[in-house]
Amino acid sequence: MEDMRKEILYSREQIDRRVTELAAEISRDYAGRELVVIGVLKGAFVFMADLIRRLGIPCIIDFARLASYGAGAVSSGRIAITKDIEMEIRDRDVLIVEDIVDTGLTLSYLVRTFQERGPRSLKVCAFLDKRMRRQVSFEADYVGFTLDDGFVIGYGLDFNEKARFFPDVYIVTNL
Repeated sequence: MEDMRKEILYSREQIDRRVTELAAEISRDYAGRELVVIGVLKGAFVFMADLIRRLGIPCIIDFARLASYGAGAVSSGRIAITKDIEMEIRDRDVLIVEDIVDTGLTLSYLVRTFQERGPRSLKVCAFLDKRMRRQVSFEADYVGFTLDDGFVIGYGLDFNEKARFFPDVYIVTNL
């Protein structure tokens, strides 16, 4: 990681402003209701923590973790939940919080799975939306930032479990 060349894509100040805007929008949309916020581990935990601290509505949190199985770095498209949520979501307002929408496969799977559990409403809030790599049609309801392509780290996003701690988001320029 020491020889990784990177440049700031989104500064901590830009991130802070955008998270505040998203929280205000979500709070307006769910005014008067309690929201179940489900973070997708591991990458979304930093974004989710900042987001829920800025919400102006009551919320309950839970986490899910998914794995995509395939050979090497290529996904087979087979997805499994490796850590399921622990609460009942039937007849509740649910917001899935994800770090990045990339191919759309994982979030499409998770949304379908949770819809089968009968929530009153189900929306997705993604910190980043990387559109060029989309393999299935998927649109998040709330998006922090949109980028075409590129490998990003920081603010919860990692490279081999490293770099999550950076307060800014960097684009890696030598991969």
